[in-house]
Amino acid sequence: MAADIRPKRPFRWHIGVFLAPAVLVYTAIMILPLAGTLQLSLFRNIEQHQVFVGLENFRMLFGDPNWSVGFWNALRNNTWFFIIHMLVQNPIGVMLAALLSSPRLRFAAFYRTAIFVPTILSFVIVGFAWKLILSPLWGVAPHLMDLVGLKSLFTPWLGKEQYALTALSLISVWQFVGIPMMLIYAALLSIPEEVIEAAECDGITGLAQFWKIKLPLILPSIGIISILTFVGNFNAFDLIYTAQGALAGPNYSTDILGTFLYRAFFGFQLQVGDPNMGAAIATMMFLIILGGVCVYLFLVQTRLRRYQF
Repeated sequence: MAADIRPKRPFRWHIGVFLAPAVLVYTAIMILPLAGTLQLSLFRNIEQHQVFVGLENFRMLFGDPNWSVGFWNALRNNTWFFIIHMLVQNPIGVMLAALLSSPRLRFAAFYRTAIFVPTILSFVIVGFAWKLILSPLWGVAPHLMDLVGLKSLFTPWLGKEQYALTALSLISVWQFVGIPMMLIYAALLSIPEEVIEAAECDGITGLAQFWKIKLPLILPSIGIISILTFVGNFNAFDLIYTAQGALAGPNYSTDILGTFLYRAFFGFQLQVGDPNMGAAIATMMFLIILGGVCVYLFLVQTRLRRYQF
């Protein structure tokens, strides 16, 4: 009987000690502000008192023309902002990673550094620099296009409603294409050499090797990049604010959820800020991002694991 009694595992209290600082910091700067925002979205300031109104703020956000027009416009613009990143940034990142991972490419380290440098630049620098570059008065874009005979195609892209959001999206793509490039590059380098050698023995080389061997193996990394792009784009604010201001002109054509939240919460010019409605908008942003992440984790990631294993 004594042999059947197993000794109790000692309580590993040191794990809690090491985790406690990170948990406290995360709770202080993430969990508590999130809980406060959710709580604030359920109240309204009536006669200098916070009164619980339940989901009334969300009803106004969806149904009141004073709020719903701006919200749906910002949501459409944010969706288009995300689509451009998915269709342009991530495929270009995969293509660049595939090219830079080639052992026959010279100066690959220099190219990787040059492409990644814009990622570490400040949004303020990027926004103002591209605003000057694309300016029809003193920008260099008209002159550069004239050198290659394309000046007739130039137009003040940041000043026209139909082009402004797409132009800013492409500027954002230019700035952040280095992130998917480096992540995919690391994934390609992690592919075992035995797999590549086996493919070469079977006569699979070049582009066929990438499509048939490498691409299926890096699909989990592409999925992670996609969800990071989704979260980053629906949290975007800095570039639009820097280039177009809080009003996200022209005529709110570049307004996204981040700028709409800023004007609603803090107010701007003659518009008085409403923290309760701002909290409702922030809550909707949180729910949209949470929904996208859940779809990825429970649908896409599950299929990728089944495909991989």
